[in-house]
Amino acid sequence: MRSRPLRVGRLRHALAAAIAVTAAHPALADDAPAPSAAPAPSAAPAPRAAPASTPSPNRALPDYEGRPPPSPSAGEVALWIPRILFSPVWFVSEFVIRRPIGAALTAAERANLPSVLYDFFAFGPDHKAGFAPVLFVDFGFNPSVGLYFFWNDAFFKGNEFRLHASTWGEDWVMANFKERIHLTKRDTFAWGVGYTRRPDYVFYGIGPMTLQSAQSRYGEDRLDAGLSLSSVVWRGSHVETALGLRTAKTYDGTFGDDPRLSQQVRAGVFSMPSDFGSPYTIVTSRTAAAFDTRRPYPAPGSGFRVEGQGTVSGTATGEPPASWIRWDAGAAGYVDLDGHRRILSLGAEALFADPLGSGAIPFTELVSLGGDLAPMPGFYAGRLVDRSAAVATLRYRWPIGPYISGSLEAAVGNVFGEHLDGFDPKLLRFESALGIQSDMSPDSDVHILIGFGTETFDHGTQIDTVRLAFGTSRF
Repeated sequence: MRSRPLRVGRLRHALAAAIAVTAAHPALADDAPAPSAAPAPSAAPAPRAAPASTPSPNRALPDYEGRPPPSPSAGEVALWIPRILFSPVWFVSEFVIRRPIGAALTAAERANLPSVLYDFFAFGPDHKAGFAPVLFVDFGFNPSVGLYFFWNDAFFKGNEFRLHASTWGEDWVMANFKERIHLTKRDTFAWGVGYTRRPDYVFYGIGPMTLQSAQSRYGEDRLDAGLSLSSVVWRGSHVETALGLRTAKTYDGTFGDDPRLSQQVRAGVFSMPSDFGSPYTIVTSRTAAAFDTRRPYPAPGSGFRVEGQGTVSGTATGEPPASWIRWDAGAAGYVDLDGHRRILSLGAEALFADPLGSGAIPFTELVSLGGDLAPMPGFYAGRLVDRSAAVATLRYRWPIGPYISGSLEAAVGNVFGEHLDGFDPKLLRFESALGIQSDMSPDSDVHILIGFGTETFDHGTQIDTVRLAFGTSRF
């Protein structure tokens, strides 16, 4: 039983010896490797004072992997180009939009406001139905206020109802209803009906050289009904077929002190457009297809897209009968500069309207540029009208916050005669628009747009139109 005290004693002697050796050789206390063996002396020598030494300087971190730091990628280098060019836009989006929105969202979350609003506007099992107030303001036109209703899985799973109604008095009424049935994960059938009455549409004449000073107003009553079948083929690629029925009637409109369309005709500013004041009913058949290599959100947005569509229309009433085809084609390439959906894209498209008989195409069915639903949104909707158009667009899009993205574009293009007849680079116009929009729903979006368009290059490229719009657009 004496073995334990004996071993403890030996351990104490070994520790004392190690301490003494370390004190005698300070290098062993830092980075020098310990000796393989150290004999334990019978008696520990008297400790000596360690010599004074200056502290060693901080050393650079060794390159343990044996390779230099990675050089920036081509995307990271290219990202500096839009960063410099769009630095004013970044300042606005960062300090005027993103940070105030972030602060407002944070304050709202602390006050539990999102849950309160969600419970108020959405109801039913799992909150699959609800409503929301909507507002849209497009300076230079009448504003509108209304309601947006939704109901997901209505009556059965995969069935969706959408209703959007807005007004600004009895002469400004809009209502759209759509039912969408998801037959499979890739196939969707939809049908809908919509009615619009507005007195404030603009018309400047037909052709590439119309002037802003020729602005006139007309109104239109339009009823649309149709059905469609769409299928997702691969990634963002899809095909769609649709049938529709439309009745429309145009008349002189009003907005502020702007002259009516017929007044400008009498003044000789432009000729009377075809079918103005004459009601018509047409049947339409549309086929559209797109090949898109991009993956769905939130995957990086690099890839390219080629698309085209054609719509054949014919009058069901009126003399003489008329029929025509509207068709367009476009292509665009997209580069995600950093893998986080900061996307730079370049695209081009051409649009055509060709008669299939001797009847004239109603002027409201011709190719037009401007507004939210056509290329070059910096112009008013319907600012440019003719038989064909060509547009090239450079766009940069970036995320601002949750479900909010920014977009800055620059485009050149114009309308021309039959099959781009009369095309001349001197007749092109420049357009630019800065937009901020939500990505919450394919049916409607909340957006802000500031844009402008110019006269033709040959006319001096003076700013022709300044457009400011904000609110919720219809589906």
